[in-house]
Amino acid sequence: MKPLIFSVPSYDRLAKDLCRASGLPAGSVEREVFPDGERYVRIASPVAGRDAVVVGGTIDDGACLDVFDLACGLVKEGCRSLTLLIPYFGYSTMERAAKRGEVVTAKNRARLLSAIPPAPLGNRVALLDLHSDGITHYFEGGVVPAHLYAKPLILKAARAAGGKGFVMACVDSGRAKWVESLANDLGTTAAFVFKRRIDGRRTEIVGISADVKNKPVVIYDDMIRTGGSLIDAARAYKKAGASKVVAIATHGVFAEGAFEKLKSCGLFEKIVVTDSHPAALAPRGRFLQVVSTAPVFSAFLRGNYHETH
Repeated sequence: MKPLIFSVPSYDRLAKDLCRASGLPAGSVEREVFPDGERYVRIASPVAGRDAVVVGGTIDDGACLDVFDLACGLVKEGCRSLTLLIPYFGYSTMERAAKRGEVVTAKNRARLLSAIPPAPLGNRVALLDLHSDGITHYFEGGVVPAHLYAKPLILKAARAAGGKGFVMACVDSGRAKWVESLANDLGTTAAFVFKRRIDGRRTEIVGISADVKNKPVVIYDDMIRTGGSLIDAARAYKKAGASKVVAIATHGVFAEGAFEKLKSCGLFEKIVVTDSHPAALAPRGRFLQVVSTAPVFSAFLRGNYHETH
């Protein structure tokens, strides 16, 4: 029998797209919120002896618990294997401790998901374009982690948005290797900005690594959170003569009014993100293009459940 795809509320839309892309059926979940905020969850689809897939990102503590509760319920109901698809793994700010006493939240959330009871054929977790590769090592016990990449989606979006002779760029040297890899695949030039730190909160751009005069620039970053670094980089590329600037990111978090800031600054022709974070799905108009991650997760599932098709 084919695996059943379940989802937490914030990822129902992506789960539907994944069902269409993979040809796998959706599982049914009944939900209710009691007056005091307590959540009722009932798995309505029979799962005993079947493979179960849960789509859900750790966008906040509530969503993380939604994933945990649903996954625990599926194992209790007798699924033979459990796969968690996590399009966006939050807590990237605290993926390591810089000062004594700091709590590494990313590790604790991975430990929480590792505490889901094991299904008879094991538990897996697939994470997309992590801010730090090391997060996969935070999962414990018998959980098998996989780091998936949205690179095919990014390459396609860059080709479409960049036009002729564009430069593939990034916001700083920290993403230079990744952007250089994208540029090599695209057969174009890579560029990044050089920054100088002014103090603990401020930096200034002092140079650009490539000639962008009269050329389109496509900036890639794994995540758009507040948009500040992206705006600073776009301003530098424009000042250096770029004919247009497009921004592409895997995760469109858009915190603290970031989308409005990006749109109103007048530096970008458009923004392209995936649907890995639900914030990207709010109506935004033509300035924002949202690309589905369903093909990436569908390919992963085909590779793991080929025997069921």
